[in-house]
Amino acid sequence: MSGLKLRSPVFSGIYRESNGVYEFATFVGGKWIWKDEMIDVRSPIDLSIIGRVPRLDWDDIDRALDVVYSAGRWSIRDTPGWRRLELLERLADLMEEHRDDLVESLIINSGKTRGQAVGEVNASIDRLRRADLDARKIYGEYMPGDWDPTTLETEAVVRREPLGVVLAIIPFNYPLFDAVSKFTYSVVAGNAVVIKPPSADPIPILLFAKLVEESGFPKEAFSVLTIPGRESDRLISDWRIQAISFTGSSGTGRKVIQAAGIKQFIMELGGGDPAIVLPDADLDFAAERVAAGIYSYAGQRCDAIKLVLVANDIYQDFRDKLVSQLSRVVVGDPRDEKTTMGPLISPESADEMMNSIEEAVKAGGRILYGGRKLGETYVEPTLIEILDKNVLKGLKLYREEVFAPVALITSFSNLDEAIELANGRAYGLDAAIFGYNMDQVRKLARLLEFGAIYINDMPRHGVGYYPFGGRKDSGIGREGVGYSIEYVTTYKTIVYNYREKGVWRYLAD
Repeated sequence: MSGLKLRSPVFSGIYRESNGVYEFATFVGGKWIWKDEMIDVRSPIDLSIIGRVPRLDWDDIDRALDVVYSAGRWSIRDTPGWRRLELLERLADLMEEHRDDLVESLIINSGKTRGQAVGEVNASIDRLRRADLDARKIYGEYMPGDWDPTTLETEAVVRREPLGVVLAIIPFNYPLFDAVSKFTYSVVAGNAVVIKPPSADPIPILLFAKLVEESGFPKEAFSVLTIPGRESDRLISDWRIQAISFTGSSGTGRKVIQAAGIKQFIMELGGGDPAIVLPDADLDFAAERVAAGIYSYAGQRCDAIKLVLVANDIYQDFRDKLVSQLSRVVVGDPRDEKTTMGPLISPESADEMMNSIEEAVKAGGRILYGGRKLGETYVEPTLIEILDKNVLKGLKLYREEVFAPVALITSFSNLDEAIELANGRAYGLDAAIFGYNMDQVRKLARLLEFGAIYINDMPRHGVGYYPFGGRKDSGIGREGVGYSIEYVTTYKTIVYNYREKGVWRYLAD
């Protein structure tokens, strides 16, 4: 059994044990509430029930939104900026203090290896501590009026203001970090925050919510609404929500936009990145980095590598090195220190991967490595060779994002062919280039239609120090330190009229 074991007494008030399962409260309108109707939370390690969270109804949600909108958005906005940074720093300290339980929740509830869980907690703490860099982007400008005859003897201040209430919709793959990141940039700007956690792994976010409360953050300016995604339309469309920060699939992103109506959006959607390996690449290094991009967190990353494009001259050599790297991956229980790749989040994810592999093989693809299901949620990292480009373009693995450790590999004869294959997918999140010929690298960097280009490394967003976000079906706006501020704030122009007050003495024409 993969039972959850929380040790810090700070969390003891938000859960109760029932037959070895933790039943959690959730934070609504400044209070922790319990409900008779609960949602089961399973561990992807063995699909055992590790917890239950309240299944909120509309009355609960309506009350939370009423408190956040009527009181919370003002209490956080009226908290001075220096104090908001102080609260975020205090929250980072609390996460440091209680990191063991946060790591535990990510291992058991999200299926991460210990190294991955520790990395996510570290990134979350670092993101809070970098809020000072976000604050530097909250600025406006002074505009003199004497540059147009109609605005003589006036002047204006253009300032950035918080939108009010930000709804943060969190994905399962980085539940803690994405919650922390969206919370941080929204709060720095002076917004209240409502979090809709993922149904698959909400527990890390509930622990985070308790630490938010402990930090002294205004209680009425924050809520965590535990409802299934399919029941979220009424929340998404509510007039009290001014901005939506969403990370998830492109298909779900479209539904959110359709349901939400006129709001401000920041959306990091589907990816599945290409990696282009040039003739002069360091093949050993490139193979190691591409492999990691395929199997890291079992391929359940929006910046995971799903398409490998290799120059003809080095194709066979690189292909063999990549297969060698994948063969070293140890799949298993993430609690085992020897494991390098844990489970997928659900049996449905494993089934989708196997179905996409079957389609590729039937179309003429050749499995170079992997291709097997090892358990209900466990799979091998898989590499499939498709040399016929027309066949490749018709495959689900090319057309869609399969959130699992599976990638296609093919060759290219020139840069234009590589560009056409990379740009031909509906997504444009990241691309990786391996090689040192700067003329070729520069051409690729200019013509690839992606939000970020990684040269001689796998795509990885990390703490968001460099901004990331997609083109085409991969999203709207940019996540990242100092960049997301633009999407949770708005400009306000304040015009002062001093006509005939003698403030200015303009020379006559």
